[in-house]
Amino acid sequence: ADAVAAAGLSFIGPPGSSMRAMGSKDAAKRLMEAAGVPLLPGYHGEDQAYETLSAEADKCGLADGHPVLLKAVLGGGGKGMRIVRSQGELLAAIESAQREAAASFGDARLLVERYLDSARHIEVQVFCDSLGGAVHLFERDCSVQRRHQKVLEEAPAPGVSPELRESLGAAAVRAARAVDYVGAGTVEFIADASAPNHFYFMEMNTRLQVEHPVTEMITGLDLVEWQLRVAAGEPLPLSQPELSLSGHSIEARIYAERPAANFFPASGTLRHLATPPEEGVTVAPAEVRASTDGLATRVDMGFVRGDDVSVFYDPMVAKLIVRGPDRAAACRRLHAALGQWQTVGLPTNVSFCRRVLETPQFLAGEVHTAFIPQHHDALFPPTPPPPPHL
Repeated sequence: ADAVAAAGLSFIGPPGSSMRAMGSKDAAKRLMEAAGVPLLPGYHGEDQAYETLSAEADKCGLADGHPVLLKAVLGGGGKGMRIVRSQGELLAAIESAQREAAASFGDARLLVERYLDSARHIEVQVFCDSLGGAVHLFERDCSVQRRHQKVLEEAPAPGVSPELRESLGAAAVRAARAVDYVGAGTVEFIADASAPNHFYFMEMNTRLQVEHPVTEMITGLDLVEWQLRVAAGEPLPLSQPELSLSGHSIEARIYAERPAANFFPASGTLRHLATPPEEGVTVAPAEVRASTDGLATRVDMGFVRGDDVSVFYDPMVAKLIVRGPDRAAACRRLHAALGQWQTVGLPTNVSFCRRVLETPQFLAGEVHTAFIPQHHDALFPPTPPPPPHL
């Protein structure tokens, strides 16, 4: 971003100063504390001695039997993260997290936070222009995760009241303003699954995220167009009172992986690939989004038939996004669309995603970050024996 600006060009994204401010989790949390954005109890200091981290873990609740989370200061994608449930586990967890953080990000520093066993991962899409305008485009729920990475994302988040939506949005806008943000960004919060009104800042992703299509589906807006307009120096196309959400959208990340083997990434050649037909349009007026006329299926592909999927990059090969007039309709539509997906050449998580959509708890909106281990038996049924030879 700095190099683009120095060359006299317009960068489509936030300024380098905003990215640096939010790129370091410990510095970002100090900024958020000053901005009045709620934080989990934790340690975000520079002293990384074991004795300091141990004492701070105890302050976060480890001494009273509450788990804590170690996180790489410059982390992302679940790397450099360890859950610690007792003092006896702490030293090995610190050393392991530091090694992974140093190898992945070139920085071994960690922060310590209280860990919520039953938590909701709720994030808010924000947009800011260079003229001082800032809005939120409502929330997304990304609680169904494996290995600290998202599997299903949906908007709006199940069970979020209008009052909570307003509080989440206001906190996200405060976070963006605190770093003089410009462009599209996502402010991520962790919330107590049993009391989501208690939510806390996790981090800000200073880019347009993988799951942005679900926000486009419920707002009827083209967020990439917004990015271009903002980068051109224009004001935000709409103010907060002019924004509305209608309908419900869910996205499944299609990964090349083996879910039954702890979601181990897979590699190989896509020898055959058939996807469900795309239907409807992403950008639609509110009255259409809220009706059966607004039913939509969208496929965003990262690979085509014949491509090699390597072990050197993220194993996501595609995104499947649907919209329905309500959550139940969106769940049915995504389940049907996943049933039309065909891949030959390497395993995927498509059948696993369908099983998630078949669980009564997911259909009831009872989502949280421990959803997959809690419903392990339903999501990982025994493999049937092969048929006898004829």
